Amino acid sequence: MNRKVLIYNHGGSGNHGCEALARTVISLLSDTDEIDLLSEEPGQDQHYELTSLCSVMPAKLHSSKKDLSFIKAYASLKIKKDYYEMDFLDYRRAISKLGNYDLAISIGGDVYCYDYYPLYIKIHQLIREHAKKTVLLGCSLEKHLFEDDQFLINIRTYDLITARESMTYEYLKAAGIHNVELIPDTAFTLPVIDVSLPESFISGNTVGINLSPLVLERDQGKGLLVENYKALIKYVLNETDMNIALIPHVVWTGNDDRKALEMLRDSFKDSDRIVMIDDHNCMELKGFISKCRFFIGARTHATIAAYSSCVPTLVLGYSVKSKGIAKDLFGTDEGYVVHVKELESEHHLADSFMNIVSRESDIRKHLLKTMPDYIKKTERIKEIL
Repeated sequence: MNRKVLIYNHGGSGNHGCEALARTVISLLSDTDEIDLLSEEPGQDQHYELTSLCSVMPAKLHSSKKDLSFIKAYASLKIKKDYYEMDFLDYRRAISKLGNYDLAISIGGDVYCYDYYPLYIKIHQLIREHAKKTVLLGCSLEKHLFEDDQFLINIRTYDLITARESMTYEYLKAAGIHNVELIPDTAFTLPVIDVSLPESFISGNTVGINLSPLVLERDQGKGLLVENYKALIKYVLNETDMNIALIPHVVWTGNDDRKALEMLRDSFKDSDRIVMIDDHNCMELKGFISKCRFFIGARTHATIAAYSSCVPTLVLGYSVKSKGIAKDLFGTDEGYVVHVKELESEHHLADSFMNIVSRESDIRKHLLKTMPDYIKKTERIKEIL
């Protein structure tokens, strides 16, 4: 008997972390499942060929200003300053047109980690009306969320939760939530597509660098983060024989890694040892990352591509997900994660990178030894689903 499965909270494949999650979750489902993907950017999914794996439907449909629901939401915005109802309108219209599903899987692992998480509480409430069972897959959750009663009420209504790192798992357990499993992010299983390397990309002797506008925002306009990246690049160019590849992992309008990376590239125009990687699908980007000697990344799924390729990695983190994943892999996040708010000088990132370089052999050996079993843990998802 075929199951009807809905995958939702997918932002669109222009975020190649979202793409990696969609691809790997689909691969863990049964060949007989009928899969619909509810996407905020169906055009992106078509461009990156997710439409060959499942049926893609829009997560939002435009609401008429004449609808009573629009008028009520607009009034709530003006009177109560509550913008969630306005944001929810287009989701409500799309979800209301869905059929019924045996299973609905939220793959937006960190959607509850941002200020607008009440929107996703509303989305899950509505999705439950169309699904026999709902799953929150591969989530990361900040500790302060568990102080919100509305969040707790909602999180308890999932039939299954999988935490992708042990910090979130412990928060859930401490809150008395028992239908939870500790299973790594499915993106660790993403296959690699071999790519043709640009001339300046030396396989095995290139430092991959990723920077995102999102993490720049957390620098709060101080400029210290950009100076850290510049100091890091100067160190690599002046003190090593390694080249540098600037690798974007999200190309959304208004949140495009290429903009941040081009800013860095412009500061080193005269160097022929820096190459900017063009946009590719997530498997091809993992191909580039896997050829790096080291990787420094701000996007979680760019660093997951590096970890799973056994590339020694330094993470520029700002949340529980980066700390939790590093702790599960190495026993500690110290020396593996640089926290944006803890930057003390413009050389903090370069000093942390030198620490990684000094332990290169040990880190690579550890990843080569532990990664196969770590990745194999994701097979539990197929069993429990």
